[in-house]
Amino acid sequence: MPIVVDIDVMLAKRKMSVGDLADRVGITPANLAVLKNGRAKAVRFTTLAALCDVLECQPGDLLRWEAKDSADG
Repeated sequence: MPIVVDIDVMLAKRKMSVGDLADRVGITPANLAVLKNGRAKAVRFTTLAALCDVLECQPGDLLRWEAKDSADG
């Protein structure tokens, strides 16, 4: 998928655990793991806003677009 989720980067910068982030955002650690590992098909804006609020960042700090490699066809 060309959208990459960089939650790990922000967690490391904030010295925060996945469990703590999940608790503070109000989602399950399993759902956060799905998002963090790039397996999510969608994310609610309310969840994205909560992540940004807790991590004190912008949506662009968590999500980025990566061009598909032309060799992938």
